[in-house]
Amino acid sequence: METVLNFINGQRKTSQSERFSAIYNPATGEQTRQVQLSQKEEVEEAINAAEKAFASWAKTSPLKRARVMFQFKALLEQNMDRLARVISNEHGKVYSDAVGEVTRGLEVVEFACGIPHLQKGEHSANVGTHVDSHSLMQPLGVCAGITPFNFPAMVPMWMFPIALATGNTFILKPSEKDPSTALILAELLTEAGLPDGVFNVVNGDKEAVDVLLTDPRIQAVSFVGSTPIAEYIYSTASAHGKRCQALGGAKNHCILMPDADIDMATNAIMGAAFGAAGERCMALSVAVVVGDETADQLIERLQQKIATMRVGPGMVDGTENDMGPVISAQHKQKICDYIQSGQDQGATLITDGRDCSVEGYEAGYFVGPTLIDHVSPEMTVYQEEIFGPVLCVVRVENYQTALALINRHEYGNGSAIFTRDGETARQFSEEVHTGMVGINVPIPVPMAFHSFGGWKRSIFGPLNVHGQDGVRFYTRMKTVTSRWPASVRLEQHASSFSMPTMD
Repeated sequence: METVLNFINGQRKTSQSERFSAIYNPATGEQTRQVQLSQKEEVEEAINAAEKAFASWAKTSPLKRARVMFQFKALLEQNMDRLARVISNEHGKVYSDAVGEVTRGLEVVEFACGIPHLQKGEHSANVGTHVDSHSLMQPLGVCAGITPFNFPAMVPMWMFPIALATGNTFILKPSEKDPSTALILAELLTEAGLPDGVFNVVNGDKEAVDVLLTDPRIQAVSFVGSTPIAEYIYSTASAHGKRCQALGGAKNHCILMPDADIDMATNAIMGAAFGAAGERCMALSVAVVVGDETADQLIERLQQKIATMRVGPGMVDGTENDMGPVISAQHKQKICDYIQSGQDQGATLITDGRDCSVEGYEAGYFVGPTLIDHVSPEMTVYQEEIFGPVLCVVRVENYQTALALINRHEYGNGSAIFTRDGETARQFSEEVHTGMVGINVPIPVPMAFHSFGGWKRSIFGPLNVHGQDGVRFYTRMKTVTSRWPASVRLEQHASSFSMPTMD
């Protein structure tokens, strides 16, 4: 059985741990390899390597660091097919979706290539007589990223390219469910010219995470995952004096107005709800439809399209399916339990994906696209994040009720509205309580030069990931106020005991 190892100080390293976690191909249900779950000593070894590498890497010029990112970008493009196939095999998403994931991560690398401009600080001459001020954006030190299973390439690349480009060293703890991609990224960084120890990968579970959260040498922690774990990550890291950005769960809504282009909206909702089998933090899981007539039209069109969806492994004999399996047998059962709860609590099950079976892949973790109508806010399927291919339809009488529904939910990650009316769209963008908003765009994921993050219990910490917030998160500001007198005259520089002012 192949074992996925750590990557420490520029090379793959075997752990002394005797604990292993199985890695499965979700399409077949077969174990394909295993990963060692690191013990405290291996995590500390990675921290030691990163701490040692920091001194010289932080002093490397921003231009040289940017050139490493440029080379890494080129290598990502050359290895796109390799990365996508590994992601598809370990996570289960279809090939084109895996390519899209790597592409969105690559866009953050492209953003990090501009670090000489992004990290240049500010300067003000003559803030006082013969006194100047300038600011420096300096790296923090050793940083850590803890990432989820659903985006084994993209989410790590939301973090480490900016951390590395700004002069930090980095330790990545990927999901133990699909860790192989992280090892490939580490080796590509080395090939791109990154010095040993600057980027390290430590596989593990809570034991490894707790070391990263408590070791005083770790300066910042970035996390993406479920809200209960995000709360734990944030509170523990903060209690140990670290910067922390912890992105949690989501329950993303869209409002469908009666004046919307119903066919365009249906196509958009289909992809947003069922793409990647719903295992996206930006998946659209609730359609709030204004008016029964509009809701009936949407349901009819969704049924027609769901009936034609191809569910199966990422690619078979060159033919790609629309949707692959979910990550594990346990997660499949959890999704099925949610579907049953909706039915038990009075919702109308329009299409049921629980009995989905793919010929030749009967042991795979497949859940078909599921559509539930007449969902109300007190139901479990509405309140909780399902993280699967389940779309709930909530019927309301007017826009104001729809908006209030979204704003009352505990999560505030993303939202969207489908309408032809500019006034309604503008009002929605101003009044909705979510961090990312789409206008006739179902998955409003910002580009790399903007920042990604939600509101309410979808994020913990003041700064979002990538974009300008990412640069601010991985740097700290130092402001220098300087004076260079041409000559020293005692009467001009006598001691003063009053509050200094700039004259």
